Amino acid sequence: MKRRAFFAGLAGAAARPLIGYAQPERMRRVGVLIAFSENDPIARASVPAFTQAMRGYGWVEGKNIQLDYRFAAGDPVLFEKYAGELIALSPDAILAGTPPAVTALQRQTRTTPIVFVLVVDPIGLGFVQSLARPGGSITGFGAFDPPIIGKWLQLLKEIAPGVKRIAVLFNPDTAPYAPLFNRILEAAAPSFGITMTLAPVRSDAGIEEAIVTLAREPGGGLIALPDGFNSTHRHVIIAAASRQSLPLIGPTGFPGDGALMSYSLDPVDQFAQAASYIDRILKGASPADLPVQQPTKYSLIINLKTAKALGLIVPPAMLDLADEVIE
Repeated sequence: MKRRAFFAGLAGAAARPLIGYAQPERMRRVGVLIAFSENDPIARASVPAFTQAMRGYGWVEGKNIQLDYRFAAGDPVLFEKYAGELIALSPDAILAGTPPAVTALQRQTRTTPIVFVLVVDPIGLGFVQSLARPGGSITGFGAFDPPIIGKWLQLLKEIAPGVKRIAVLFNPDTAPYAPLFNRILEAAAPSFGITMTLAPVRSDAGIEEAIVTLAREPGGGLIALPDGFNSTHRHVIIAAASRQSLPLIGPTGFPGDGALMSYSLDPVDQFAQAASYIDRILKGASPADLPVQQPTKYSLIINLKTAKALGLIVPPAMLDLADEVIE
């Protein structure tokens, strides 16, 4: 064989794939920034829900994907710290729970794909250009259409007809959508014979003071806005409401710890749904082309034991409509 032909044959062989030897699959990396503390029941349920949903799309942790979790516990400082840590890991995508998580990430990257959950008014907050065409590196799953917010007043009035004044608990630093919620509640309140009071709180002491102030006059009730801070501090909120004999409606998870009721979407389900968008992004889809999904189901949960302790009789029609009754 001529020397030139021999080396040409070697070059051709090198260019051909080796049959029978699988090419190693590239490990992908996804960051997850959760608004709740690591020990919070919602966080404990959301992590396996997301992991299992990802497995359903073929993404197995430790095999072809690395999942990096951070838990901000409703703390503005931790949102910023953990956003920086996740970006430093150069992930292929990030799942962000609640607006503060998205805002913290948005300040540090404009290119890493972000899928959000539990976000109210993503257009107004500047996360997307439109629901149908997000147009940037961010998309996800929205929360709470405006009619649902007014429904909280209706439900409280039906179960506690004596309520005439309601305080709305929220942390301005972790609930940027609070002005929207509060405008809707204030507009709806007169039709139910209710006066609204806004109660911005940033600490346990602030929560206690706001609830004690409300209870100085009869006819009080409480709304705790869905927010990582309120969920993290819900035991303080619920205990103070109980001491002052105030009916409280809050996000999912509140009735199980003693609040009167909740009418909310399932946050754990949103984490599971988000896996579908993470999967599509990892397979080449652009967040700009993935429309923001709005919730289609809300659940009513009533704590009957708390109602009895408050001297309230839950209308049978409400019990029939409830998705869960805690006795």
